[in-house]
Amino acid sequence: MASRAWASFAGLFIVTNLGLLAVGATLAVLPHYVKDNLNGSDLEVGIVSGAFAFTGIVCRPIAGNVADRRGRKPTVVVGCLLAATAGFLYFVPAGIFGLIIARFFLGAGEGTVFTAGSAWNVDMAPEETRGRMIGLYGLAIWTGLTLGPPIGVLLQHAGGFHLVWAFAAGAPLLGAAIASRLPEGYRAREDVEHGPFISREALGPGATFSLSVFGFAAVSAFIILSLDERGIGHGPAVFSVFAATVVLTRLVAGGLPDRIGAARCAVAAALIETVGLVLIGAAQDLTVVILGAIGMGAAFSLLFPSLSLVAINRVGPQRRGVAMGTFTASFDLGMLVGSPLVGAAAAIGGYSAAFYVAACASLACATFALSMSRRPEFEPLPDTLRA
Repeated sequence: MASRAWASFAGLFIVTNLGLLAVGATLAVLPHYVKDNLNGSDLEVGIVSGAFAFTGIVCRPIAGNVADRRGRKPTVVVGCLLAATAGFLYFVPAGIFGLIIARFFLGAGEGTVFTAGSAWNVDMAPEETRGRMIGLYGLAIWTGLTLGPPIGVLLQHAGGFHLVWAFAAGAPLLGAAIASRLPEGYRAREDVEHGPFISREALGPGATFSLSVFGFAAVSAFIILSLDERGIGHGPAVFSVFAATVVLTRLVAGGLPDRIGAARCAVAAALIETVGLVLIGAAQDLTVVILGAIGMGAAFSLLFPSLSLVAINRVGPQRRGVAMGTFTASFDLGMLVGSPLVGAAAAIGGYSAAFYVAACASLACATFALSMSRRPEFEPLPDTLRA
């Protein structure tokens, strides 16, 4: 039984990873395509690259509700098909506007796959290892976004942009085929009242997590520019250290939320993220920057499974999709709010100010997580109420 569950998890991981590989592959080549082939501006590059976040944040709660009402598997398959549609739309010579529409489809597809897949993953996970399984499933995103860009660059060099577009369409299609063959234990029940599209139980944990995303926004946008300005350099290597730490922490310490409590783990992680961001912002040598990146990566790695576990433990199986849809949308919210805020801080006070603003947000994250650890409404529901 355990081996069968792990096989199903592996299949679901591959399905989600294929979609994120398509996202990563296009992220690496779209800026050059917009600038060189379409004569676009830097502003248009930013709009095209980030357009998928708008439909992602809208579609995640919808996808969660559909997954509860219609089932996890069909919702994941539809999400894969939406993402594949984006790949086909890249071939349409419709200029910047056409690319934005394609990215809208990509955001809808990616958001749908990960939301329904997250609920599917929780359905399969034993309660005592639920936090670890959530964390491991989240690695499908990180590995996809890490491996996707070099794949996109290699494909562009080998066969031009059209080969990248073909990969962006084909990878999610393969994901849809795999998903259609996976067993699904969840059964939607027509006699159950599913409630609204937004999960009230997930709003607090989600808003708290969105504050931690400010740190990711600062690191991804300004780590290279900031270190170059200080004469430290090695920005890409530092970002790789951060990303590798996220992955290693999930693999080695992913069970911490289950062992010490989800809210308590979130408090400790947010405090460590705060220290890491301050070190990155203040450092004058590479060693201190790397220490900050390791701390920030380890903390950020644990915050998602910790706070999502707080949300998911408050709902029954018939509301898990909505809860995960509401919670996962908080990442998009953190990027949409945090990116311009840290950008404004960098413009006003220099690059280091961006990391200090993100550190303040992480400290606020720790404060809210601490309040959750002390409030009974954030304790897990008894099994009888979650059944």
